[in-house]
Amino acid sequence: MAAVTALETTAAAQRTAEVIGESELPFIEDPSKVKPKDARDLSRQFFDRLAMLEEGTHEFQYVRNTLIEMNLSLVRYAASRFRSRGDSMEDIVQVGTIGLIKAIDRFELTREVEFTSFAVPYIVGEIKRFFRDTSWAVHVPRRLQEARVELAKATEELQTRLGRMPTVRELSELMSLPEEDVIEARKAANAYTPTSLDAALVSNGATDGDGVLADFIGEEDSSLELVEDFNSLAPLIAELDDRERLIVHLRFVEERTQAQIGEELGISQMHVSRLITRILKRLRTGLLDPSVA
Repeated sequence: MAAVTALETTAAAQRTAEVIGESELPFIEDPSKVKPKDARDLSRQFFDRLAMLEEGTHEFQYVRNTLIEMNLSLVRYAASRFRSRGDSMEDIVQVGTIGLIKAIDRFELTREVEFTSFAVPYIVGEIKRFFRDTSWAVHVPRRLQEARVELAKATEELQTRLGRMPTVRELSELMSLPEEDVIEARKAANAYTPTSLDAALVSNGATDGDGVLADFIGEEDSSLELVEDFNSLAPLIAELDDRERLIVHLRFVEERTQAQIGEELGISQMHVSRLITRILKRLRTGLLDPSVA
């Protein structure tokens, strides 16, 4: 076994030496360790050679792979911008490498632009696309994120096999999960991409142009009007004297009767009634016509 490995290593080294000799490119033992400054200079030579090679040949693959490894520092640089996102840096670098490969395949020296300037937007764009496609609108537990992926695969498989949407029980059997977990995964999937309240309703495959989702969920909250009233009342109540504010508090916050308030303040119930009427009239006038207050 060791002899076979040695022979394979020797053969690979010979092929690489042949490629280097034919293309007159500098030999790079470990492209991933090339410094960024040196990588910029070497990349020009390798791109110049790549343009002359036929795709699919061994030499083409060697030159292309060397370009990828030499420029991985660009991917790490771009990925570092997204370190705070909480995702695995290894995943981000892998996604960014896809962008690097796309940039290498599309770059031409005739563009008269540095490869680094050309590649970084590709790398960053690929990473942003990754976040856009995998980020959840609402945070859900990791197990539910993974269950959503499995649910999608199981649903597609059963739908193809059965010719209809599978039931929860059928999904449960295929996924080897309790039915409760399948239902929970379905609910979690709704949090991945929320539906716009302005989305048109679809019935039997046809879009109802006159109806949107917002028309059928929720209802008017009358309490919202109270918020505005409370904000308007606050400065008016602040203008009351201490006894008047105490009466308002006892009557409308603690909900005491007029008799109880009279006993608290040492005045008659009739007097309390007159005071409350006067206070309410003053507050009402201030709300309806602020200039009078």
